[in-house]
Amino acid sequence: MKLDIAICGCGPAGLAAALLLHRDGHRVTVFERFATAQPVGSGLILQPTGLGVLAELGLVDEACAFGERIDRLFGRAVPTHRVVLDVQYSALGSGWHGVAIHRAALFDLLYKAVEDSDIELVLDRSIFKVDINHRAYLVDVRGLSIGSFDLVVDAMGANSPLAAHQAKRTILDYGALWTNIPLPANGNVQRHVLEQRYRKASQMAGVLPIGKMTDSNIQMAVFFWSIKRGHYQQWCDAGLDAWREQVNALWPMAATLLNSITDANQVVFAQYDHFTLKSPCSNRVAHIGDAAHATSPQLGQGANMALLDALALTRAIQLSDSLSTALQTYAHMRRWHVRLFQCASAMFTPFYQSDSNLLPLVRDWLAAPLSRLPIADRILAKLVSGMTIAPLADTEFDAYKLQSAASQRL
Repeated sequence: MKLDIAICGCGPAGLAAALLLHRDGHRVTVFERFATAQPVGSGLILQPTGLGVLAELGLVDEACAFGERIDRLFGRAVPTHRVVLDVQYSALGSGWHGVAIHRAALFDLLYKAVEDSDIELVLDRSIFKVDINHRAYLVDVRGLSIGSFDLVVDAMGANSPLAAHQAKRTILDYGALWTNIPLPANGNVQRHVLEQRYRKASQMAGVLPIGKMTDSNIQMAVFFWSIKRGHYQQWCDAGLDAWREQVNALWPMAATLLNSITDANQVVFAQYDHFTLKSPCSNRVAHIGDAAHATSPQLGQGANMALLDALALTRAIQLSDSLSTALQTYAHMRRWHVRLFQCASAMFTPFYQSDSNLLPLVRDWLAAPLSRLPIADRILAKLVSGMTIAPLADTEFDAYKLQSAASQRL
């Protein structure tokens, strides 16, 4: 079964899907609304699941070369300095870890691979809807019809117009400020560790080393700061010096990292939504990545889930003799893995981002000590790594083998 496929969206989900489907002999056209395709966001952690997909694409070596190995997620509460987060990949055995990378570096790897293939890339076309009449026809915001196609893959993110009518969207009260900073050479920032500080659940700061950009040898880190959506304008009005004072009160070491930030335009505010489509597919349309399931970044799984969706859709088409069966198979392959992370995110987010006084007490005095028990540490590591349940249902996906091979190069 060879298909004529339109992929809408040029993020990790869309680019990975384009490469995987093109490799299988399908005719693929990628549509992007921007005249110049570019990434949105800051750093992320590629888990063993995401690294496994990159290995399928032959890009894991390059991702490891630009990224930073992450062995541990670690956090303390202020002012008690109690350890309230300590997840170590070594609990899963030798060779397990994540790789932190800037979204721009990940984008560059995937985008270059698409450019180097004969995949058709159409920029500056903003897709508004899909008309179905035996085949699928794209309609852009100007009302112009494009196509026809056997299958449309919606990879346009959480605000996709193709999924908007299906999503029961919850806009979360808390978002985050993100900024890129040079990794200091004085050793204050731990390499290979995502480190965080919390005051109750209303303040959170974190530092994540992310390696280097594809056009630079400067080692970078990402600093992020939790903030309520409704307080963002107040933050803008108060200015950077007031922000530095807040950061210093929570985490003095981190405040020194902000000396390189001289303009508020260097800081980006990210708003987070939460929803899961009842079904990630319909007649001739498959939704992948944040278009199918958006959530808070507490478990850092957005890009990993998007890459898994792309691989699952490709595998489903390989295993099926009709498009309708393939779409049903895709939905089945990702159903429980997606729901696990959506439920976990919804459950854990209020412990780290909320106005609650009770939940952070539970986190600090009960949940954190329990998490350091021998069995619990492995359960948490499996959850964070994406390997609690099979990412692609019953189809083979040997993330351990792929990740262990990648670890030898870091």
